[in-house]
Amino acid sequence: MSPPDRPYRDRTDAGRRLSGHLSHLSGRNDVVVLALPRGGIPVGVAVAEALGFPFDIFLVRKLGVPGQPELAAGAIAADGTVVMNDDIIAHTHTSPHELEAVIARETTELARREGAYREGRPALAVAGKTVVVVDDGVATGATMRAALSTLRRLGAATLIVAVPVGPGEVATDFPDADSVICPVTPHPFRGVGGAYDDFTQLTDRGVQSILAGWYPPAGNP
Repeated sequence: MSPPDRPYRDRTDAGRRLSGHLSHLSGRNDVVVLALPRGGIPVGVAVAEALGFPFDIFLVRKLGVPGQPELAAGAIAADGTVVMNDDIIAHTHTSPHELEAVIARETTELARREGAYREGRPALAVAGKTVVVVDDGVATGATMRAALSTLRRLGAATLIVAVPVGPGEVATDFPDADSVICPVTPHPFRGVGGAYDDFTQLTDRGVQSILAGWYPPAGNP
């Protein structure tokens, strides 16, 4: 039996398709696109290219449950904002000491990625802007919630979550968002990767290659 058709060939295809759901923003000069590394970067670049908006990365890390790293106990953003998933923490009996260790480790990783990906480039200003926050999909939503909370504190005027795929309740998962765009909400939802023919995990080098094609060399206009 052949595998079922999937909505997206790869992340770039997903971004191009997602841009069609954001076309009502075309022509505005107050919109920026921010992507959550790593998987959100090719999606976000495709959206920004299609609509002609400025693009940047926005660093957030999942706080994985010890022994179950794919299960999110919460997330942390580059400015130190932490969002916790209390239900997951209670269900897995994760202790405060274990959480502290995970937070310390992910804080170090955030700093490493900030240096590796930005290479000295300043972050886009978001104060007063309409910010489209892109990822390759959402499952628990912890990283996206951390990103939204941080961006609201930084003065973003309007926050739009734009993801190619997520669970059916995704529209109500992000109280900090002004709107949520998620074209594909399979039921039952079995993970983000199921929507893609090619869901190869990106490496740091892959991220740097994509960003090098978008940004000018560090230190140049």
